[in-house]
Amino acid sequence: MGETQVFVTGMTDLFQNIGYFALAAAEPTKEPSVIGEFLQYAVSISPRLFEGLKMTIAMTVCSLALGIIVGLIACFCSISRFKILNMISGAYLSIIRGTPLMVQATFIYFGLSAVLGITISSFVASVIVLMLNSGAYLSEIFRSGINAINKGQMEAARSLGLPHGVAMRKIILPQAFRVVIPSVTNQFIITLKDTSILSVIGVAEMMRQSQQLVANNFRAFETYAIVAVWYYVLVIILTKLFQLLERRLK
Repeated sequence: MGETQVFVTGMTDLFQNIGYFALAAAEPTKEPSVIGEFLQYAVSISPRLFEGLKMTIAMTVCSLALGIIVGLIACFCSISRFKILNMISGAYLSIIRGTPLMVQATFIYFGLSAVLGITISSFVASVIVLMLNSGAYLSEIFRSGINAINKGQMEAARSLGLPHGVAMRKIILPQAFRVVIPSVTNQFIITLKDTSILSVIGVAEMMRQSQQLVANNFRAFETYAIVAVWYYVLVIILTKLFQLLERRLK
């Protein structure tokens, strides 16, 4: 009788253990949360986006450095006493501000290269387009800053014997630059974001890289959300840098 009870108890325990393991095997594996999966995907595509980020920063820095020069030249032409220079500057501003950036990019990359019979790389075409575009708007920003300075300062400098160019470079422009820093910051941010439009001519910047990722994995929502965050962080960093510059100049 005792052996029978031991046997029954052993079999009961065996079936209980079998049932336990069967239920454990039947339970579905716990899937990662939506946020965890999103973060994993963000990390997995970060090397590809970083390549696009380097191209975006290179385009922005090159085009803005040249755009400042073009903007100053156009500004001096617009405030010049010579009407021919006023007309050239006015025509340049009118064409740039009157046509979309995408049209300008396709015209230079496809149209101009076909007419001249030369090959223009997408990066060079992008820098030219952004340079001309930012230069036009920076020209008006610089002109408004110069006009904001009291004309009596120029008259006082000329009365002391300073040439017009020296007075402009030593007295007027430093003060005008302090005045236009907020507007210049806005234009820099606009130029940074305009680089995304140039994916239309095949520049491998962040937007182009994200389009290729979506074409491969069809995860449009997550990819474009991550790219938007990257652009947002870039804009915040650029804004903070200009705020620091503005405080130092004060």
